[in-house]
Amino acid sequence: MQILVTGGAGYIGSHTCFALLEAGHRVIVLDNLCNSKVSTLDKIKLLTNKEIIFYPLDVTNESSVDSIFLNHRIDAVFHFAGLKSVSESVKKPLEYYYNNVVSTLILAKACQKYNINKFIFSSSATVYGRNKVPFLEDSELMSATTPYGETKVISERILTDVAKANSEFSVSLLRYFNPVGAHKSGLIGEAPNNIPNNLMPYITQVAKGKMRKLKIFGDDYPTVDGSGVRDYIHVVDLALGHVAALNNLLPGVNVYNLGTGKGTSVFQLVKAFEEVNNVHVPYEITNRRSGDIAECYADVSKAEKELKWKAKLGIIDICRDAWRFEKKYEV
Repeated sequence: MQILVTGGAGYIGSHTCFALLEAGHRVIVLDNLCNSKVSTLDKIKLLTNKEIIFYPLDVTNESSVDSIFLNHRIDAVFHFAGLKSVSESVKKPLEYYYNNVVSTLILAKACQKYNINKFIFSSSATVYGRNKVPFLEDSELMSATTPYGETKVISERILTDVAKANSEFSVSLLRYFNPVGAHKSGLIGEAPNNIPNNLMPYITQVAKGKMRKLKIFGDDYPTVDGSGVRDYIHVVDLALGHVAALNNLLPGVNVYNLGTGKGTSVFQLVKAFEEVNNVHVPYEITNRRSGDIAECYADVSKAEKELKWKAKLGIIDICRDAWRFEKKYEV
């Protein structure tokens, strides 16, 4: 199949492009490079020895997106493009609502116009808000705690309604937990253009000496050690989950958690990183961030049963691969 991947030069998108190419698909990438680099696509080409068609455009530009659909035969859409910082979304809600929701509307409209009925959406565990853990796919989505989470809820509803109106439209809503790690080659990984918003690149940059200290946001949560608990999934496992979703795409709406089903605290992850890589990560405790919750981890039984997919890589692999990428990475 020829697959359109929005945000394909980004962290999760790039690893999924690699997985799709390895599975024999062709890839067209749309990315405005606001938090990614075109050189990442060159590295994927090097690893796979396959070509990627790339358009440096913003998915909120409807006329530009329409021209891509008009000029290429597209079999499926993978939608990763979007702003993704939970904390930043609290400060810039309008920017997040516009970018993340409008891009989904434009892509859904184009799919209807050009009769493309396979859609894989990059959703998030943030849609669950303060629901009880472990999160289940059939939980009611009434309590997202940040604008970022709400943009995912709204986008899911848009795609769900499109599927209800069109019996041939098939969509998988993939709710990921906390993607971390990097490809084992060390060539592609998480490389934010600015100060990291996610924990692992923050850890690796402090370990490398690029930043002075890691900030841990709160040590007074009702958890095993007071720090926030999250379900950290290796990005390579996550990418393979997208391929599994495409291979098992049924008509209508398909909702899956992509995680490990296990929670790891921030302190536990920092300690594991130090022990695995024999490096020191200085840190300081600071205030909790608005919208953060104490615990977030998945029930993954549905994905295991229906997609025949399960995360295979653990925290040791995550820490080792992330550090390998950081040591190799040069701006």
